[in-house]
Amino acid sequence: MGLRAHSLGEQLSAIHLRIREEFPRIDRVGVALYNPKTDILKTLVHGTDEQRPLARHEIQLSRTPSLLALAESREEGVLTDLSFLDPPVRRTRETPGSGSRSSFTRPLFSGGQLAGFLFFDSGAPDFFDGPVLSRLDVFADVLSLLLLSGLEPMRRLRSAVRLAAQFTRLRDVETGMHLERVSHYAQLIARTLPSTEGLDAEFIDSLLFLAPAHDIGKVAIPDHILLKQGVLEPAEVEIMRNHVTSGVAVVEGLIRDLGLDGSSGVSMLRNIVRAHHEALDGSGYPDGLKAEDIPLEARIVAVADVFDALTSDRPYKQTWSSEEAFGFLVERKGTRFDAACVMALEGHAPEVESIRQRFRDGAAG
Repeated sequence: MGLRAHSLGEQLSAIHLRIREEFPRIDRVGVALYNPKTDILKTLVHGTDEQRPLARHEIQLSRTPSLLALAESREEGVLTDLSFLDPPVRRTRETPGSGSRSSFTRPLFSGGQLAGFLFFDSGAPDFFDGPVLSRLDVFADVLSLLLLSGLEPMRRLRSAVRLAAQFTRLRDVETGMHLERVSHYAQLIARTLPSTEGLDAEFIDSLLFLAPAHDIGKVAIPDHILLKQGVLEPAEVEIMRNHVTSGVAVVEGLIRDLGLDGSSGVSMLRNIVRAHHEALDGSGYPDGLKAEDIPLEARIVAVADVFDALTSDRPYKQTWSSEEAFGFLVERKGTRFDAACVMALEGHAPEVESIRQRFRDGAAG
């Protein structure tokens, strides 16, 4: 399978390992992806130290003059002073005896717009001389092409999910800010799961953007059931449950029509939509999956989804307090819900409350 079929993090790791065969003193390769709407750079880093290989940090481009200058000039540069890269951007590590670090940096452009930056770092000062740069340009070209070709399908997928989420809101006004809260609860859970889960920055970032698609199939539920002002009858519950299989059909259509099969994030999207109502004891639907047969992303979204449903106002139920909702989840951890996911959410009650307030129904977001 080619590199393009792999995740961004896997591409970065593979290229770095190949570079180190020729240049052992290049100890870190980084990618900073740029969002022009927020002026935020988000980084993925593959290094040889003992830190987590894919570290996600954020900073505003406007606060990093050296990178801003490269973006404006559209030229690559050799930077020997990395003081502008403070800890929120990338973790730097002084190499004993080196005195300073050096970095070869290339801005990336897609459709004429800044897409991000490539970083090649060495613990040795003034490492990137003419001969090194001449050879390294080849690797930079390959990695740039791979990254840019992979970013476009990812952007199309995320745009499709945002559009689908908007349709879901239009069909069901009670959804309100539910989708935003669920996605941020899911991100919080993933970010705070035990390190044994081995979740990288790309997984967590993708989960935030793809979790809102979990109820996409509700667009196919008849209005008299979807919008019913009361408790559903058993037969209506069965029809409502069809939103999962309908959602799968919608997702498969999007993947086919946008030519995204095999792209990064597609597997996660499929898993979230199909399996977010599964239960650890096999009592869920539509497939009756058990325990770890349920994809982790679906187990995460399940906890986030139920917590928000319990703590939201509905015509057929009163709003539960966070304490009551946590109690419900804890009582069923290990049977219906993933215990680690429940504890990750319950253990960060202040962050949960912050999300509830930020994305409360009627708020601007």
